[in-house]
Amino acid sequence: MNLSAYADDDSVSRPVGLTALTAAITRRLSVPELQNVWLTAELSDVNVRGGHCYMELLEKNPSSGQPVAKARAVIWANYFTRINAEFRAATGQPFTSGMKVMLRGSVSFHSLYGLSIVVSAVNPAYTMGDLEQRRREILMRLKREGVLELNRSLTCPTVPLRIAVVSAPTAAGFGDFANQLFTHPSHLRFTCRLFPAVMQGEQAPGSIMAALDAIAGEYDLWDCAVIIRGGGASSDLAAFDNYDLASHIAQFPLPVIVGIGHERDVTVLDYVANMRVKTPTAAAEWLIARGTEALGRLQFIASSMLQSLTDRIAGCRSQLAHYSAMLPMAPTNAIARCDSRLRQATMTLAGIGGRRIAPELTRLTHKAEAIKVAADNLIARQKDRLNNREGLIDAYSPMATLRRGYSITSVDGHALTSVNDLTTGRTITTTLADGTITSSITNIHVTES
Repeated sequence: MNLSAYADDDSVSRPVGLTALTAAITRRLSVPELQNVWLTAELSDVNVRGGHCYMELLEKNPSSGQPVAKARAVIWANYFTRINAEFRAATGQPFTSGMKVMLRGSVSFHSLYGLSIVVSAVNPAYTMGDLEQRRREILMRLKREGVLELNRSLTCPTVPLRIAVVSAPTAAGFGDFANQLFTHPSHLRFTCRLFPAVMQGEQAPGSIMAALDAIAGEYDLWDCAVIIRGGGASSDLAAFDNYDLASHIAQFPLPVIVGIGHERDVTVLDYVANMRVKTPTAAAEWLIARGTEALGRLQFIASSMLQSLTDRIAGCRSQLAHYSAMLPMAPTNAIARCDSRLRQATMTLAGIGGRRIAPELTRLTHKAEAIKVAADNLIARQKDRLNNREGLIDAYSPMATLRRGYSITSVDGHALTSVNDLTTGRTITTTLADGTITSSITNIHVTES
């Protein structure tokens, strides 16, 4: 090393202190051209602390959208209360990252905190920044194309355990995500694989899309995809306000969970993804919450089943003890009950028999009397009929005829009805009412009719 060069330089022999140098810079910057200057810039990293508003001012390349200039700025509390109230009244919204504003500021240099712009006024008419406007244009285009709601409409599994992660391998956000996921007391068994991607700068959109394509090629292996990136300056998240990347995620076949930046950071991806969480850690917490909720339901069901089985077994044991105590006396009690029922049935049967037989006996007695009367009446009637017929028979009998003075003449035992049946010398018998006469035919006289 050549030290003679420094020996010949007079400035080396007369160094100044840092305080003197910063004071010189302050004097050089305290010129009218750098005081109370109106300028336009986009807000980033807006943060209100102790009544003061701290922010970063950006200017971007119109064609690429990448920052080309940055400067820190502050609105002290004595100005911020008034400026914020006027800005809210005019625009309906507070100062947020992504807005493009017109403000009046003075360049200030502090020996400890460096260069910054102290803002004293803001023009509310100049409200919406290019970043927010571009987001709206991207979202409107996706809506016109009919893809804005596609990924958001996918149903995420009840317990997504197979997680494909898109992140930078060395990013703190990925470390926070993995640590939260695998060290949680619930000890849920997640399957997680990193698909590395660039998460900042111009290469980020293409790199993330390539990682998503790799996941889609193994569609059946994963329940969801998680895109995570830790916090940082809001200007570093410009890569996530990209139409191609947003369209890719909107049409992705798996539910996509986005955890990018801080809670205050919002990108186009938050509007198209299936689920938006605040940070990488919050993404892990959301997955764990789904698992622990399902695990809690299973534990409740298992506990309910165990309680039901315990109660059922206790009831069965109680019944078994009861029956065991009753079993020795059961036969005797059963016989006694049967004997009692038998005696009761016998008494009942006897009573029923008596009540049923008595009326029947009465009816039989009445019927016997009625049969006797009916038989006597029938015999009497038949006797009268016989008597009547006997009279008729007697009236019409030959003896009655003979008693009236007639006689019956027979030949050889046959009644004689014609003289033509007789010959002279034949013997005839004449029957009278009081006897018979035997005669011999000596003469036959035939009466002419």
